[in-house]
Amino acid sequence: MTLADLLLFAIPAVFLTGLSKGGFGGALGGIAVPLLALATSPMQAVAVMLPILCLADVVGLKAYWGKWDVANLKVMLPGAVIGIVIGSLTFGLLNENLIGLLIGLIAISFVLLGLLQGNPAPRPLQPRRGLALSSVAGFTSFVAHAGGPPVMMHLLPQQLEKLRYVATINMFFLLTNAMKLIPYTWLGQFSRENLLLSLMLAPIVPLGVWSGLWLQSRINHTWFYRIARLGMLLAGLQLIWKNI
Repeated sequence: MTLADLLLFAIPAVFLTGLSKGGFGGALGGIAVPLLALATSPMQAVAVMLPILCLADVVGLKAYWGKWDVANLKVMLPGAVIGIVIGSLTFGLLNENLIGLLIGLIAISFVLLGLLQGNPAPRPLQPRRGLALSSVAGFTSFVAHAGGPPVMMHLLPQQLEKLRYVATINMFFLLTNAMKLIPYTWLGQFSRENLLLSLMLAPIVPLGVWSGLWLQSRINHTWFYRIARLGMLLAGLQLIWKNI
C-alpha cells in the first residue's frame, strides 16, 4: 500500500481523534485505530496513534483545565495503572481480534441497555465498579487504544455536567497515554517509520481538537449525552466489524 493510500485512512482517523478529544470525551475516538488498521497492521496502527493521542490530550488540556472530577480520577487512575501493567506483561500473548470483539459487544450492550432503561436518575460514584472498569480501560487502551467504552460505562450513569465529564475523561487519558509511552518504548513499538508517520499527521490534531471544542460549546447537555452514546455505539460496531 502506498503512502497516499495510507494517508487516505490516517487523516480522517486523526481528525476524528482530535474532534473526539476536544468535544466529546473520546466518544468517537474508538473509531481511529480500526480505521487506520484498514490501511496497515493493527500493531503499526496502535504505535502510530499513541503519539497522536498524547498530542491531542495536550492540545485540549487548556480548555478543560481544573474542571475534572477529582473523586472519579482518584478511583480511575489506580485502575489504569493495573490495566497497563497487565497489558505490558501479556503483550503479544493475547488475541487482539478477540479483545476488540469483546469491547465492541460490551459497548453496544451498554448503549442498548441505556435505551431500554429510558432516562434513569443519575447514579453516585461507585468506587469498586469504577476501579474495575478503569482497569479494563487501562488494559484495552494499552492493547488497542480502545479504553473509551469502559470509561464511559463508569461515567455516563453519573450524568456529570458535560464540561466536567469531558474534562475527567481527557485528564484520565492524558495520564494513561503518558504512562503507556514507557512500555511502548520498552517493547520497541516506536520505529523510525512509525514516528515519522505520527509526525506527518500531527498538524491535523489541533484542527480536530478545535473543531470538537467549537461543536461542544454549541450543544446542550441532553444532546451532548445522546451524541456521546451514539459515538460509543459506532465505536462498538466498528470494533465488531473490524474483528469479526
